[in-house]
Amino acid sequence: MADSQRMILDPAIRDWVLIPIMIVMVLVGVLRHHITMLITGAPKAPQLKAIRESSKALLRGMRLRTVGNNIPQHAFATRKAYLADAFEKGKYLKNPDANKEGSSPANPMADPDMMEGMMEGMKKQLMNMVPQMVIMGWINFFFQGFIVIKLPFPLTPRFKQMLQSGVDTRDMDVTWVSSLSWYFLNLFGLGSVFSLILGDNNAAGVDMTAMGSMPGMMPGAMPGAQPGQPQDFNKLFLAEKENVMITPHVWDLEDVEERLLKKYGKTVATSKKIEGKKLVSPARETTVRDKIKAAQKGGSKRR
Repeated sequence: MADSQRMILDPAIRDWVLIPIMIVMVLVGVLRHHITMLITGAPKAPQLKAIRESSKALLRGMRLRTVGNNIPQHAFATRKAYLADAFEKGKYLKNPDANKEGSSPANPMADPDMMEGMMEGMKKQLMNMVPQMVIMGWINFFFQGFIVIKLPFPLTPRFKQMLQSGVDTRDMDVTWVSSLSWYFLNLFGLGSVFSLILGDNNAAGVDMTAMGSMPGMMPGAMPGAQPGQPQDFNKLFLAEKENVMITPHVWDLEDVEERLLKKYGKTVATSKKIEGKKLVSPARETTVRDKIKAAQKGGSKRR
């Protein structure tokens, strides 16, 4: 089988097909990066209200639910009440009046920020599609059916369709790569080369986010949002309010002094004892909670 699949490639194929395709791909990527930077310009700094609405407000509620046991009960209750009231009244919304009853839904096309984001996405998609179509047409016209390289490791037959695009030979070994497949390998494999030449944040490689986004969907939109429709943050805030309200609280530092003494084998003086069925609570030593409450009361009196 190995002798029947042995083929010798002309060195001219390496010099006039293999290397030129790779050089053209690198040069087109560098040119695409600079054109994209000229078209899009410097990225606009997002507004503070938009940042708070999109991620920061929900992140506060999630942090309170996850690590709220590290703060005392009164601090947890204060934060819970504040966040519940803020989510209910829409304090973190970019436009609180847009979600009131009787108000007409906002038109996405009237929002300049959303229109600008859609235009940026369309420009990036255009800069990704046009060079790919030109290079693919150039390869199909001049190098259609060429075998350019043989991989030095074996592969399963499932890779045949991917590595031998444009070559209709059923019995050829899967390790041979066609010119069109060599183009796709360079298209998705030159990301490290572009990062070395242009830096990490470059627009030379294939933007998978722009290619995978559906038409009409904003870049960075949540998966549950309908294409072309803005995300309803008011519903998200109301859902987060319910999650915060039902979150229980158990202080992790409750009786931490006694637990620390028990850990190192020290005797702990019990402050509570049961006589018959009646619970007697004598004068007990001040704990961390008492000290925190005393400090807060002293601070409120000074104010």
